[in-house]
Amino acid sequence: MIQLQSVSLYRGNKCLLQDASFTAYPGWHIALVGHNGCGKSSLFSLLLGQAGADAGQVHIPAGSRIAHMAQEVEALDRSAIDYVIDGDQALRHLQQQLAQAEAENDAHRIAQYHQQLDDIDAYSAESRAAKLLTGLGFQQAQFGNTVKSFSGGWRMRLNLAQTLMCPSDIMLLDEPTNHLDLDAILWLEAWLKAYPGTLILISHDREFIDEITEHVLHIEHQRLNYYSGNYSGFEIQRAARMANQQSAFEKQQREIAHLQTFITRFKAKATKAKQAQSRVKALERMEKIAPAHVDSPFHFSIPAASKMSDPLLDIKAGELGYQGQAVLHQVALQLGPATRIGLIGPNGAGKSTLIKTLAGTLQLVAGDKTLGEHTKIGYFAQHQLDQLDVSATPLLTLQREAPKTDELTLRKYLGSFGFHGDAVLDNIGRFSGGEKARLALALIIWHKPNLLLLDEPTNHLDLEMRLALTLALQDYEGGLVLVSHDRHLLRSTTDELYLVAHRSVQPFQGDLEDYSRWLLEYRQAQQNAASSDDGEREEKRDRKAERQKAAEIRNQLRPLKNQLSTLEKTLAQLEAEKQAIETELAAEDLYTAANKDKLTELLQRQGSIRAQLEETELAWLEASETLQTLEQSLQG
Repeated sequence: MIQLQSVSLYRGNKCLLQDASFTAYPGWHIALVGHNGCGKSSLFSLLLGQAGADAGQVHIPAGSRIAHMAQEVEALDRSAIDYVIDGDQALRHLQQQLAQAEAENDAHRIAQYHQQLDDIDAYSAESRAAKLLTGLGFQQAQFGNTVKSFSGGWRMRLNLAQTLMCPSDIMLLDEPTNHLDLDAILWLEAWLKAYPGTLILISHDREFIDEITEHVLHIEHQRLNYYSGNYSGFEIQRAARMANQQSAFEKQQREIAHLQTFITRFKAKATKAKQAQSRVKALERMEKIAPAHVDSPFHFSIPAASKMSDPLLDIKAGELGYQGQAVLHQVALQLGPATRIGLIGPNGAGKSTLIKTLAGTLQLVAGDKTLGEHTKIGYFAQHQLDQLDVSATPLLTLQREAPKTDELTLRKYLGSFGFHGDAVLDNIGRFSGGEKARLALALIIWHKPNLLLLDEPTNHLDLEMRLALTLALQDYEGGLVLVSHDRHLLRSTTDELYLVAHRSVQPFQGDLEDYSRWLLEYRQAQQNAASSDDGEREEKRDRKAERQKAAEIRNQLRPLKNQLSTLEKTLAQLEAEKQAIETELAAEDLYTAANKDKLTELLQRQGSIRAQLEETELAWLEASETLQTLEQSLQG
């Protein structure tokens, strides 16, 4: 068991825990929750032995094997599957000893190490690693790719796979779903449910926590409070405790009254029986959730647009893709002010392609797309976080968007997104991913869009901000298309699901539980197809036509690779120019009256380079995705 006895923990002069005690028994699955900065990650460091308690004692049984997911990964030349197997350090150690014994021709030790490897099931290691990689969304053709060839998000998936590969008695997971799509989350959920050891989990995905954990540790006011049950149970228990305080009780009643308004509203809107039942349950549960979060720092709304079109956007016979290569066919989609669509589908099926086309960052390959006269789109995607001016502040960033609005109004608005007091003057370059995401959402909402297109908006957002976003979207008067791995957000804010799969976009007749079952069948069908008799298929293929197709693809690959190389050089040059300008902008004497002209010139150049960077990055992304599609076709 894990025991904390009267533990106090400081970070610098800030007290995170004061006289905290807790016992976790073997096999417990525990959610560790609390506001950002309350000390969750510091408590992990304490359990890992990376930091010591300032008072009290921490007891972990001797010999306990602890698995912990690293938050960074080096750009290694090691293959993905070898990197994952490295998580089993005992296996790697025995393999090294065996290699040494074989080099020394020591028959006794060779036999001994072979027996020990057999005891730890070493000979199935590659198969187990392959299953982990497949479950987390990697294709078999990628297993041999080097770690450095993957983007940051996919490297984090490799870190997670390596952690799961590690034999352990205790597992500490800090935001394991941050870089996962819904498919991978459902797989991970099933894997962790079956994990026999003690699990302590930090996550901002409430349904993920609910499914996996049955105990909650809440850090609040430097105290460690234990609750029996999952996260939903914790919210109800905490709400009941807070309701005993009169001021909190009154605030809860106002919040519940507000929630009841749109619960009634959305009950009336739901049209499909199964979705209506799922939605009503989710919304009614909001009555219990909200009181547990009355002290949330985030309370904002999405103001209604001054004008509205109906339809807002209409696509007919749409062929969607990149550079003339369609990946989605015959798409028919009409979006109006009352549209609330959640997009679901396997990883790589085309959800982002669809939402980019709706947003206008991708053009139709063929077909018709019509925007309403008064359509005003608000589009959120992860790459927008990287486009924020890191040398600016939240206040300056919003002032650029609203130069005629007074500072007090802007400060009040930013405060609703958690940027209070001097926080509006902090440098964006020092912001966390969550703070950048909050700011990006604030900028989009400021312009009062009547059609919101949100591609994974909850990545990096904590539970409090996710709840605030859920409430705001429920009250939002406009069209909504949402891609999210957060099932609670999907259930609570969308009326219908559209399945993006098999190169098409179709209404999904069911709820998220039905989709989970559909996904299992889809994966099984893929595995069956991959393991079917290749000989029979080879006989039916027209080899000549296949060779001609491969030759055509190779001819397309050459100019694409040249284009990518040119774009990468341009990106490097633009990044260097941007960095140089930001260095100049950081100089304090630049903001004197004598340097006003120079400051204006630098800001203009900065804006121009940012625009060029965005355009070049989009071109690189489109070319890269097209290249990947063509290479997969060549391999297939």
